[in-house]
Amino acid sequence: MAVRRTSAPLDERSLFSEYPFLPGAEALLGEEAVSVRALLTDAAFASARSLGRARILAAAEDPRGARDLEELARADPTVRLLSFLFARVVLSAAPAPAALRRWAVSEAKRNHARLLVVPPEELSEVARRLRFRFDPTAEGVEVPLVDYLRLSVPIREAEFRLPRQAVRRGSVVVRPARAARLLQEAVRLRLAEPLPLADDVVREVREREAELLTELARRSPAPVARSEFRGGPLRPELFPPCIRKMQRTLQKGENLSHSGRFCLAAFLHRAGADFETIVDAYRGAPDFDESVTRYQVEHITQRDGGAGYEPPECETLRSHGLCARDGDPTADDPRDRARDERCFDPSLRHPLQYYRWRGGTVVERTDRAERPSPTASTEARGRPSTHARSRSTDPR
Repeated sequence: MAVRRTSAPLDERSLFSEYPFLPGAEALLGEEAVSVRALLTDAAFASARSLGRARILAAAEDPRGARDLEELARADPTVRLLSFLFARVVLSAAPAPAALRRWAVSEAKRNHARLLVVPPEELSEVARRLRFRFDPTAEGVEVPLVDYLRLSVPIREAEFRLPRQAVRRGSVVVRPARAARLLQEAVRLRLAEPLPLADDVVREVREREAELLTELARRSPAPVARSEFRGGPLRPELFPPCIRKMQRTLQKGENLSHSGRFCLAAFLHRAGADFETIVDAYRGAPDFDESVTRYQVEHITQRDGGAGYEPPECETLRSHGLCARDGDPTADDPRDRARDERCFDPSLRHPLQYYRWRGGTVVERTDRAERPSPTASTEARGRPSTHARSRSTDPR
């Protein structure tokens, strides 16, 4: 069990050294006469760059923040701060944001270990600088309701749900350990936002750290069909809009609900994806854990002798807020932002049915009776009748 320590308040420099994510920490660069370009190029900061790369790779390998970095513990406080700033600059310049989001999770969890044992006053000061209010009291820590909701909603543990909390006079009273977990989320939110970098700095980072960025990008390989699957290659461009949005959410390093994660794995399995492709689909998740993901994907795909779980129907996806038939305004591709008229066909009831309509091949199940094909009017609108029949994608 964590033992909360007592200590004198940290001075400004020590506070930034321990919590380099706090607003104002960058000002120490000025004190050390360090510019961003010098941090990227000057031989005097080679050790900071080396440590920064180690922090990035540690997060890529284990976003839980559990991997110990001995060199981080041994480093001079200034080098630790500069390595943090270097890592944040590099990841802010990365072409895809997934690596930054994952690093944000790892660094937030690494700081959580310290936040668990600091005095409540230090916890409160860190929260204040992140623009949240944590007030130590004799009963615990009071967090204004609006702050509690903002920080607790992304946390999936049931014990953080509001009905389980003690709410008094517009504030939620929590134990210090729970306050530390909320503050971990505040750190993640701050670090997940890229630094505003000039275009020339972005270009220089990408040139100088091309090897590192290539290694990070390698974690999103192209989808592959199972060797025993004879239906041809996977065709992600034919996936229904809901599945494409789930993929984009994870690729951006954003969180996807449990129901969305389940649906994506079940859909990819029935579409013929091999095991590694399904696991790879989750690598961008901010809380990605290789062993846990492999266990869960195996559970979803190996049910009934390898037939796997059935993905949810369209109606279920709509009830969980996972339907994207009206278009996704956050998508980069105009085709994903547009409304998909196919999804409004009254005979469409299942995402696998959509994939088959468009020409994709689906692994058939043999444990259910074959269902009627879509209506003749549907086929008349151009959907191949050879792909219209469905055993289990049109449940009634």
